[in-house]
Amino acid sequence: MIDYRCERPEDKGAIEFLLDMAFGPGRFAKTAYRLREGVDCIPELSLVAMEEGILRGSIRFWPIQIGEAQTPALLLGPLVVDPVHRGRGIAVKLMQLSLEMAAAHGHHIVVLVGDEPYYARVGFSSVMAKGLSLPGPVDLKRLLAKELTPGALAGVSGLVRKALDAGYAQSLLADAGPLLKAQA
Repeated sequence: MIDYRCERPEDKGAIEFLLDMAFGPGRFAKTAYRLREGVDCIPELSLVAMEEGILRGSIRFWPIQIGEAQTPALLLGPLVVDPVHRGRGIAVKLMQLSLEMAAAHGHHIVVLVGDEPYYARVGFSSVMAKGLSLPGPVDLKRLLAKELTPGALAGVSGLVRKALDAGYAQSLLADAGPLLKAQA
């Protein structure tokens, strides 16, 4: 049975090993990784999937801002599942749980770089990301967004950047533990 919980500091080594196995060291040169440099992920939204004490998957979120208005948003990724355990619904469950938690904590917009057919199953689309851009090379068909609050992207456009004040991530309302237990 897979247990889903918030990422803990002691999970970092296993997560990095899984990311290396799935994506390799070249991942650090990608634009999405550049947005994460020097910024901590939001632990209250970053989840792991554990089975008998072994990491099977991970999802992380990072604070970002969009455009001149510095509209706060979240960057989803990386999402990773142990290749041996793909096809079990782990990634979809990680996304569903973490997106529900993000909405419950008052976040309104989530952005990611990925394959639209895959992420569309949880509501991401390139149409929602129209008007957004990244500070590096990226295929705009892979720039996806999702509104956690209907209409949240109305009038939002511009360059996606690291959050200038990552402290807003600390303003999350409460520990996500009870929500995870209710969803398991």
